Amino acid sequence: MIRAIWINDIHLEFLSNENLQSFLSELQQQDADCLLVGGDIAQAPSLLYYLKKMQESLTLQIYFVLGNHDYYFGSIEKVRTNLKEFVHTSHNLFWLHNSGVVKLTEKTALIGHEGWGDGRLGEFYQSHVQLNDFKLIAELKRLSKKRLLQKIQTLGEEGASHLKKVLPEALSNSEHIVVLTHVPPFREASLYKGKPGNAHWLPFFACKATGTVLKNAMIQHPHKKMTVLCGHTHGGGKTQILPNLIVYTGAAVYGSPVIQKVFEWE
Repeated sequence: MIRAIWINDIHLEFLSNENLQSFLSELQQQDADCLLVGGDIAQAPSLLYYLKKMQESLTLQIYFVLGNHDYYFGSIEKVRTNLKEFVHTSHNLFWLHNSGVVKLTEKTALIGHEGWGDGRLGEFYQSHVQLNDFKLIAELKRLSKKRLLQKIQTLGEEGASHLKKVLPEALSNSEHIVVLTHVPPFREASLYKGKPGNAHWLPFFACKATGTVLKNAMIQHPHKKMTVLCGHTHGGGKTQILPNLIVYTGAAVYGSPVIQKVFEWE
């Protein structure tokens, strides 16, 4: 068995040093083997600082993906370049965007990618939603509606392509696949106050490209099992997509990070 802590949308930049240390101590005290971090760790200027604090404070293996907030006040390209160099020298930090299949146990494998709200669900062109992403991430600033849709679809496809690439190995060697991602991959799992987002919010709070890859894989492998861990919406819940595919969506409140769940897997 392995004990895995799952956290998401922790936004550590909102914490005082005292509260940060208290949260890290709480994680360390869980008697777990690994930590799964589902994105929105901090913001671009402070991301590596907080990852280093986690690395130094925890003896756990830390597996993580990024979220949209991790690129705020920076650029996607620069954050990823700096992060790739940083984790290369780390002994317990593993960025799943840059990794293949992680064999957690004899039966359970871990894969992951951040995903992105890819504009394929809901009504993108009619939506009134203006995320801070479009003001604070270099690649998404000052784009026309059409160009913005093209960009977020490309980001969504990037995550889907990564998962499609690593899934065959994971499915061939494991009975249970855990997928760590930031953006919910299904409409039903894009939860806020217990309900899926409406047509104006869904374009930015669900990644259809990722969902299609995951659902097709589990339809083709009915005797395998998949658990998806996501966040982004700050609304918690559990959604059964297929008999062998379940999605947990983490709740979150700025300034009050919590442990979503401690899993025990064979």
